[in-house]
Amino acid sequence: MGRQPKQPNRQLAELIEETRLSRKGLARRVVERGRAVGIELGYDHTAIARWVSGEQPNPPGPQLIAEVLTEVVGRRVTPADCGMVDSQEPADLGLEFSLSLAEATAAATALWRSDVERRRFLVGASYAVAVYPAASMRWLTMPGPEHPTSGKGYRRIGQSDVDAVRTMTAAFRDLDNRVGGGKVRSTIVHYLHTSVTPLLHGSYPESIGRQLFATVSELTKLAGWAAYDLEEHGLAQRYLIQALRLSRAAGDAALGAEILAAMSHQATYVGRPGDAVDLARAAQIAARTAGLGALESECHIVEAHGHAARSDSSLCASSLNAAERAFDRTDSVRPPWLEYFDDAYLSAKAAHCFRDLGDRARTAHFAERSLDMSEGYTRGRSFNLCLLASARADEDPHEAVRIGSEALTVAAGLESRRTLAYLRDLRHHLTPYAELSDVADFRQQVLALSTQAG
Repeated sequence: MGRQPKQPNRQLAELIEETRLSRKGLARRVVERGRAVGIELGYDHTAIARWVSGEQPNPPGPQLIAEVLTEVVGRRVTPADCGMVDSQEPADLGLEFSLSLAEATAAATALWRSDVERRRFLVGASYAVAVYPAASMRWLTMPGPEHPTSGKGYRRIGQSDVDAVRTMTAAFRDLDNRVGGGKVRSTIVHYLHTSVTPLLHGSYPESIGRQLFATVSELTKLAGWAAYDLEEHGLAQRYLIQALRLSRAAGDAALGAEILAAMSHQATYVGRPGDAVDLARAAQIAARTAGLGALESECHIVEAHGHAARSDSSLCASSLNAAERAFDRTDSVRPPWLEYFDDAYLSAKAAHCFRDLGDRARTAHFAERSLDMSEGYTRGRSFNLCLLASARADEDPHEAVRIGSEALTVAAGLESRRTLAYLRDLRHHLTPYAELSDVADFRQQVLALSTQAG
């Protein structure tokens, strides 16, 4: 419950009267405004009545109310004009691809700070459908190179500072793969806020600035990926958009392609396959600029998954073939963040495609190939085991339980909601065989793990 001033909020009452909106109509507009930026609110006409009486809504309420009133009255209205305490940060923080470098730095650092403070508008933020297409369009159309240099900060930033962030990023990346996003996300964000923010506000020449922005982009992308792994989709979007903007500042087309591919990956997962295809195609444009075969292959394979999720087997096959052709090109050097993309990963993504197309035989074939993977990718192994087990469930439920039990053992050391989703999907596939004792035991174990995770 918000705090109660002693006096009614006459400023808000006068503004509402000026709009000629009913209290129900104003509440509906505020709820719609929140939904547009990925925030679900439960306001109705009684909430408006409480605010007019003097109650202060919690953030991001004041900012959203001010934005709605601005639209209706045709002039800028602030939370203070509404007689409300400013929420300090806009509710859509992080959802925009900033036009200027200064705005990009401010948006990224504000996002990290607000996340560390666990600001209410970030906690439980839902997926906003319009923001990825807008961000990718800005990425593609922004003219000319930028010059990430600064002479304003008292601290001079050098190569050793950039190298330190790279080292930490590599460590976080390895941990994310081994233990899941839930065990590393808060640590990554804290490091971004406390250690990286001062670097961006320091003084550095352009040669250092480009490296710094690229490295910070990579780490910001990793924070978004960890949020995605926790199914905190609205928060993941904000991080990935800011990572994309920072990669643009660095002039790193390859990293931009990787981030766009990550956005495509998430879009398919949340049920937006059309957006996933568009994002994958934008990623391909950036990847061709970078000239990395593995990266182009990744961008084609995420497009294939988008087509599969749309049940378009023809376009899926075309994209799969393009992914294989690009993968066959040898890269002399790969950036560290692309080292994961190998034949096993390509096979895993192909298995996802055939799963969504309902082709169990080819799902099993590629899922089995995907298990020939490098050490350290614990979470990925759990996904691939679940894919294989689900594909085998109807043919041999006992074998599916055996494979699934291995996935369950692997998952025990992970904090990853995506892993739980794969296990629950396998549990669902085994439902017709629930009378078998080993199936019943396995289904109970998955239920227990899901309940324990909350």
